Amino acid sequence: MSATVTGDQPTPSGAKQGLFRRLWHRFGHLVHELGKFGAVGGVAFVIDLALFNLLVYVLGVEQLAGKTIATVVAATVAFVGNRFWTWRHRERSSMAREYSLYFFFNAVGLGIALACLAVSHYGLGSVWPAVFKTPLADNISANLVGVAMASTFRFWSYRRFVFVGRAAPDAPDVVTKSD
Repeated sequence: MSATVTGDQPTPSGAKQGLFRRLWHRFGHLVHELGKFGAVGGVAFVIDLALFNLLVYVLGVEQLAGKTIATVVAATVAFVGNRFWTWRHRERSSMAREYSLYFFFNAVGLGIALACLAVSHYGLGSVWPAVFKTPLADNISANLVGVAMASTFRFWSYRRFVFVGRAAPDAPDVVTKSD
């Protein structure tokens, strides 16, 4: 083997594969959880987005109230998906505990999304109403920026505080085996 520009010996491809396997072994379960959380969140996002727009722009509900109602409905759907699919391999505590914590952290996430919407619609909208008091600006601030920030917080908090503990002994394995 020839040396590299830095004088080091090149890494054999097997070592790179070994590193990838070690990383996958260590973080593969997190990738699976994140993927499932994203899928459940995608369904909840569509519900949230559609309901928000229906309430605000068809039924005339005020923006913050419409976002709150849409988020509560979407969060209920997401709770079921996350409890029974995303983190089904986790040990169960009481449904009341999980549900209460889930909705507490969802309320914090809702606060994050509402803050984004309020800053855009009421704060920036008072300066540039033609730009920031529009359906497009409301959707970008509430449903893109706000939901992205809130979802990051929610994934961390659900994983850390709501669906905690070791896997139940009869839970299915979530790490796939590689070749």
